[in-house]
Amino acid sequence: MTTAVVDRSRIWSRPELGLHAVVDAAGSVRLGRPDQDWDRLVPLVEVTATGHGRMWSGERFIETAIGDRLTYRGHETVEEGGLERTTIRLQDPVTGLAADVILETGSGQASPGAGFLRAQVSLTNEGGTPLRLESVTTLTLGGIADADGSLDGLTLHWADNDWLAECRWHKAAFRDRVVPLSRSAHGHEGRGCFERYSQGSWSTGRHLPLAALTDRDGRAWLWQVESSAGWRFETGEREGSAYVALFGPDDAHHQWHHVLAPGDGFTTVPAVLVQAESGGLDAAFGELTDYRRRIRRDHPDHRTLPVIYNDYMNTLMGDPTTGKLLPLVDAAADAGAEVFVIDAGWYDDDSQGWWDAVGAWEPARNRFPGGIGEVLDAIRQRGMTPGLWLEPEVVGVRSPLAHSLPPEAFFRRGGIRVTEHGRHHLDLRHPAARAHLDAVVDRLVNELGVGYFKFDYNINSGPGTESGPESPGAGLLGHHRAHLDWMTSLLDRHPGLVLENCGSGGLRMDYAQLAVVQLQSTSDQQDLLRYPAIAAAAATAVTPEQAAVWAYPQPEHSLDEIAFTLTSALLGRVHLSGFLDRMSDEQSALVRSAIRVYKDIRPEIAEAHPFWPLGLPTWDDAWIAHGLRTRESTYLAVWRRGPGSGSHTLALPHLRDVPLVPEVLHSGPSDVPLRWDAAEGTLTVSLPRPDTAVLVRLGAAR
Repeated sequence: MTTAVVDRSRIWSRPELGLHAVVDAAGSVRLGRPDQDWDRLVPLVEVTATGHGRMWSGERFIETAIGDRLTYRGHETVEEGGLERTTIRLQDPVTGLAADVILETGSGQASPGAGFLRAQVSLTNEGGTPLRLESVTTLTLGGIADADGSLDGLTLHWADNDWLAECRWHKAAFRDRVVPLSRSAHGHEGRGCFERYSQGSWSTGRHLPLAALTDRDGRAWLWQVESSAGWRFETGEREGSAYVALFGPDDAHHQWHHVLAPGDGFTTVPAVLVQAESGGLDAAFGELTDYRRRIRRDHPDHRTLPVIYNDYMNTLMGDPTTGKLLPLVDAAADAGAEVFVIDAGWYDDDSQGWWDAVGAWEPARNRFPGGIGEVLDAIRQRGMTPGLWLEPEVVGVRSPLAHSLPPEAFFRRGGIRVTEHGRHHLDLRHPAARAHLDAVVDRLVNELGVGYFKFDYNINSGPGTESGPESPGAGLLGHHRAHLDWMTSLLDRHPGLVLENCGSGGLRMDYAQLAVVQLQSTSDQQDLLRYPAIAAAAATAVTPEQAAVWAYPQPEHSLDEIAFTLTSALLGRVHLSGFLDRMSDEQSALVRSAIRVYKDIRPEIAEAHPFWPLGLPTWDDAWIAHGLRTRESTYLAVWRRGPGSGSHTLALPHLRDVPLVPEVLHSGPSDVPLRWDAAEGTLTVSLPRPDTAVLVRLGAAR
């Protein structure tokens, strides 16, 4: 049974997103279309607190007692910096909890990145007794349905994530995951939902913090939670429609609770929703890509996209020395690299190994008899920026710093210091921890001239840390926010510095960090045949110009294999590796040719929109295709893995009826036949041999 539409006033409106905030006569505010049945929508904020739970118990964190009681008490809208920011003020008359819901959208609808709704909720305890929060939504939305008003045409999309297997997208009919329960026979909604959430300090160690719903007519609702310290989303059925609720950390999943004393406040992590009225997931990811570019810290790296050589992957693997590095420096420069990064091991001067002894970050004398400056000078002399690998948040259990820093500078639970895989974890809220890392980075930048850091993160610390009475999840959120502030301060002091985010590859790939740092490592995957599924889907998680993809050609590789691994990186950020100094002239020429192609097209990558003409790849797909659309051209990377058909037809509806010339920009030693059918908007690509790849440009004849 639904409630009639009566006594409602619209207090916020975004017609291009199909969203409006409406308040009813009782003061309840909900987000959706104003003509929708009220019961299909969800209160604008849902809150569980100890003693104030849900009105219908189950696995869902909507239909909360506080959320149902929150009533409207005003709103205001301001425009600033190209943003329209509306604050809707609510209050619970029982507890005195006040909620300010901050809704941000682009103020210029013709500009890129304007088609989004970003939300945060700021809570203040205006009552007289403490309130123990257990979950708070950042954004809720109800009333999602197919064009006919049903759920039968909705499809759910989500991404699993793991070490070496990042960005694995799945899809299922909504009704396969949220089955119809004959609500009319029971008088109640179901108790379950479809949910995904993080666990511990790897924010994307299990799943990406984003997902989508699409319908049969090409509409898409795509969302992203921006947190390195715990997140969750759920979607389910409410009164015959789908709803979405987005959260930061909560008590049930992250051991997070937060006590609000009278007068205290708490602000949730941000989240964003984009909606595409047509074009499905490709269109929605185009909007999300523009939004991501809009919110991140401005930096020249996003426009120049220098080619990076890193000595680690399938090459030195954490064992750098002067003798091993100098030939690679020359070979990388000859190949066209513009940054040279010395990865793990440069500080390793310990006979027992470096893993559990890190923390001081001093160059190893036995690895660099003439000093590491000899290698860094050689890098600069070849016109490249020197970079170093660093894992700043950890201190090895055998490091002297484990004893010299105060106990309060480390993660602790139950009064015991957290130890994980031979490491302790710094709490960057503590001034001693921050001062230590400031001194390390400033020394490496000012004394050694380092211009690039790869910040890695190779342990999952668990639910967090307890400083005093706080919960572990609250401690992790506090550290996470201090970590973002610390990285911001580095870039403030050293504006030209470039920071790469890495978490054993892509295990901390979230836009809390990516709004600050310049690049994101997408994987540690060492199998060149496995990487395309990751590389092609990386643009769902990160803008193409921030997506660091390994290309590791080796002297023992065939020309096909060299072309294959290079193709994986050419529509993102090239992270070149491999023993380039040992290659034949023919192999080296192929590497140099690919880098020249990349340098030709990279100015367009920084403004391009990603798309997937074969759909988002699955792990074992024989054919994978990833494209970028720019103002002038369409670029396609196509991989064929394994036996089977030697040709495949790709649908490119945005180019239908366009006379153009397909051009091979990069491939192996053989010709790649291409056939463009303008009337159908299809490109047929022939790769006669398995495990080959090609980069194609479609545009006006040059």
